[in-house]
Amino acid sequence: MFLYVLRRLSTGLVLAVLVTAITFLLLSTSFNNIVRGRLGPSATPETVRAMKADLGLDRPVAVQYVDWLWHAVRGDFGVSYFTSEPVGPAIAARLGVTMSMLLVALLATIAVSITLGVLAASRGGVPDRIAQGASLFGYLVPNLLISIVLVVVLAINLELLPATGYTPLSENPGAWAASIAIPVFALMVSSVAALTAQIRGTMIDELRKDYVRTLRTRGVPSRSIVLRHALRNAAGPALTVLSFEFITMLGSALIIEKVFALPGFGSYAFEASLQGDVPIIMGISVFGVLLVVGMNLAVDLVNGWLTPKARIF
Repeated sequence: MFLYVLRRLSTGLVLAVLVTAITFLLLSTSFNNIVRGRLGPSATPETVRAMKADLGLDRPVAVQYVDWLWHAVRGDFGVSYFTSEPVGPAIAARLGVTMSMLLVALLATIAVSITLGVLAASRGGVPDRIAQGASLFGYLVPNLLISIVLVVVLAINLELLPATGYTPLSENPGAWAASIAIPVFALMVSSVAALTAQIRGTMIDELRKDYVRTLRTRGVPSRSIVLRHALRNAAGPALTVLSFEFITMLGSALIIEKVFALPGFGSYAFEASLQGDVPIIMGISVFGVLLVVGMNLAVDLVNGWLTPKARIF
């Protein structure tokens, strides 16, 4: 198992290098525009050349990337072009906001999807129609539209939740929960739709298999058959969908955090992209890849624990 984890982490590091290399290459085509955006439209060509030399952007692209990579490996991601803030600590500080929101959204998605999917597959009828209706709603309605409706209803009309802003968990747990409630729900909707549909379909297939009929003839309680046997065997495909949904949530955080003025990883990436702040964009690329690799590794380990036949370590 240790060797398997080591191999996956090594693969993740290689992927991070490839992603950052491609990202840096694409950014290099707009270095002149980035410098002009920092200096203003009245900047002369001489001023632009001087600024590029000061930032080290006048060197060959390959040399710049290798220099950045050498510092990044040692934990130095440079400083922001616009605020002179160290990139590494700035991303780490904002990552806590995003991860707290994503973890709550993931746990809530798992709880709701398992409940709806299992009830729909094992009981049919009304629970099945509710699960299918929830899935259809999540597929058809955009997250951003749901966010706007929830803000209007819950924050503006009813004044139950704050429309924008963020309160750290360490300061006030209740205010923290209120500040992320609407963003979490907006992140959950499409993920619940996908995961519920997957669990429902896989559970229906599992409950039709011979081993389930055998367990029933032996007098095993239905609850045990559904939760201990069928659900465990159906977990593999559901976990795969969950890993994809995590990536989707991470991407959606770019917009959701900006809409709700949350000082997280996503809004930081959004602002850096608009400004062309190369050090921040590069640092975000690294952290983003590592988050995805870590999530996929966690899913594989949990899948191997739940279904021994799926173990590859």
